[in-house]
Amino acid sequence: MQEKGHPKARHEGLVIRELPDELLVYDTETHEAHCLNDTAAFVWKHCDGETSVAEIASALSAEFETNIEDEVVWMSLEDLWKRQLLVGEPEPEDEKTLSRSQLLRRTGFIAAAVAVPAVASVVAPRAAQAATCLPSNSVCTPGVSLCCPNTICPQGGVCP
Repeated sequence: MQEKGHPKARHEGLVIRELPDELLVYDTETHEAHCLNDTAAFVWKHCDGETSVAEIASALSAEFETNIEDEVVWMSLEDLWKRQLLVGEPEPEDEKTLSRSQLLRRTGFIAAAVAVPAVASVVAPRAAQAATCLPSNSVCTPGVSLCCPNTICPQGGVCP
């Protein structure tokens, strides 16, 4: 059972691809793609429901060979919860993290050894939205080509 302060990563409904400097996570339920930088990816990978925030911070410190405070982990967890990459409810508000700018000022930014945890997200277009449409006066194939904006090619093959 997951304890408070022991976050757990969500794996169900996700497609995960590891790249050299980032982790890509595609959510098949929301059709959102998330790019986690090294720091956020490290935190997410250590969210097993049994490891505490302090233990994750300690492991992060060892990995990057510098002192990492719990606030860095909490900042990452906030991003991960917002994007539904962790299971369960977010931790109580009394565990509020510092803003990114406050964290940078407070830590002098960890000797620049570790990037601020960041998760960038985009919504992937559905197949119909990603289809290329044809401009006006183009010849098209009925049932195959789409005319702009969102009209089907008329039965004669010329877009209106």
